[in-house]
Amino acid sequence: MSYLDTINSPKDIKNLKINELKELAKEIRNAILNRNSTIGGHVGPNLGIVETTMALHYVFDSPKDKIIYDVSHQCYPHKILTGRKDGFITEEGMSKISGYTNPQESEHDHFVVGHTSTSISLACGMAKARDVKGENHNVIAIIGDGSLSGGEALEGLSNAAVLNSNIIIIINDNEMSIAENQGGIYTNLRLLRETNGRAECNMFKALGFEYYYVADGNNIEDMIDILQQLKDINKPVIVHVRTQKGKGYKFAEDNKEKWHWNFPFNIENGEPKYVMNGENYNDITFNFLANKIAEDDKVVVVNAGTPGAVGLTPERRVILGKNFVDVGIAEEHAVAFSSALAKGGAKPVYMVLSSFVQRTYDQLSQDLAINKNPAVILVFWGGISGADVTHLCSFDIPLISNIPNIVYLAPTTKEEYLAMLNWGIEQNENPVVIRVPSAVFHSKEGVEKDYSKLNQYKLMKKGSEIAILALGSFYSLGMQVSDKLKEKGIDATLINPRYITGIDEDMLNQLKENHKIVITLEDGELNGGFGEKIARFYGADDIKVLNFGAIKEFTDRVPLKELYKKYHLTVEQIVEDIEKIR
Repeated sequence: MSYLDTINSPKDIKNLKINELKELAKEIRNAILNRNSTIGGHVGPNLGIVETTMALHYVFDSPKDKIIYDVSHQCYPHKILTGRKDGFITEEGMSKISGYTNPQESEHDHFVVGHTSTSISLACGMAKARDVKGENHNVIAIIGDGSLSGGEALEGLSNAAVLNSNIIIIINDNEMSIAENQGGIYTNLRLLRETNGRAECNMFKALGFEYYYVADGNNIEDMIDILQQLKDINKPVIVHVRTQKGKGYKFAEDNKEKWHWNFPFNIENGEPKYVMNGENYNDITFNFLANKIAEDDKVVVVNAGTPGAVGLTPERRVILGKNFVDVGIAEEHAVAFSSALAKGGAKPVYMVLSSFVQRTYDQLSQDLAINKNPAVILVFWGGISGADVTHLCSFDIPLISNIPNIVYLAPTTKEEYLAMLNWGIEQNENPVVIRVPSAVFHSKEGVEKDYSKLNQYKLMKKGSEIAILALGSFYSLGMQVSDKLKEKGIDATLINPRYITGIDEDMLNQLKENHKIVITLEDGELNGGFGEKIARFYGADDIKVLNFGAIKEFTDRVPLKELYKKYHLTVEQIVEDIEKIR
């Protein structure tokens, strides 16, 4: 029997001796690799935090003591020790738990968290709630993987420092973010590492924290010792812990960026189980921008701590050189920084995932749109998906398209995308956001190069009775619906709207002449989205409008096919809904 077999709750770990804990650490790492190699997930962060997590549960009494994880990149060992080991051992169990903390799974989790820099703020609130209720327990925040560069983390630190009661903040310093750490904060962390925590220049002490340094956070004895000292302390403290990202798995130790998160792989050689080939917008975008920079060194590519997710590998970042800036995990700063780059005469292109652009609403509105600075923002991964609830990418259309002065474009093909991107970089009138398509299609005819005449839709096929406005990635769905209607003797009009942020009143008025039904297709949430703009335009007319897209809800790892069926986004369902109102 393995040691892991005996662990069903945190109290079980308290009965083990040090040598047994070390063996358990190996078994936990094997379980993490088993899950990740089977279904994919965060590899390096979880392998590196094993001993620290074990020490936390050895010393503290969860769930009475509150352990709060930042971004959840480091929560797998915690899940294994809190009754969810089947999610790492059996394939059936893997489907029952997410890769992020989730109170619905366990009383040992306190928040659903998947975005970064949140744990200190959350811990502050939990500690204050404890204090006003007169309760007595520890509140521990764990933050790492570059999360300190996020504004919320700094706001949380500032407030935690003056809490004047128990709050223990563990800085997991593995010298990495998702990619390399960026920013002056990490200069101080490096100085503290190099001086074994003794440097007088210490930003945590400057804020008012009591500070402790652990040189080897992968040493279970050292971690237990320091946490036992701090249990039930009555003041805010920082525990700066140095760990090795990817510890125990050579491939993850040697290539920390690649192994931050990975698709299913073979444990023996680290090779992926599935190889994805073919054209993709990561490669298309990089190749275009690299050539553009070669022609015009005012073009600057900006990213906020997730370069690999948009195809900016370390090798490609070297090629872009000084024309690439990673601001670290700081999306709000990235938008303001890009706005100022444009104001200063540069040509910024900020590449960001849809889920993370949600963090920038105020900067999009205040720093960018009000000032009308001509920065370009490329939104990747936008659309309905089967992702974890914390990483849904279906909300960017309502969020961005309703801010004045921003031009939000939805290309349908590679050629249209590149034409829009080039126009966005060269124009000087508005901030331009482009929703990068998911699949690569090609235009059968030439595309326009100038998009300065805003909100002019493109008529792709002229018909009558029914008009299909198929936005961006859902243009191919619109073509399929059109073909299906043709089989039923209906020659529908097909329109590529191109602009998400406005309506083409002339074209919509022309449709009134010989159309009875208008349908809209959008790969995102309907509430506040593109289709509602069309429905509102026809509100006083006899034309019937059907909007197809996602309903307003959070979904969690629901298969895409299931969502499409639920939202009536299959060709058959759309045609059936049309026939019901003809």
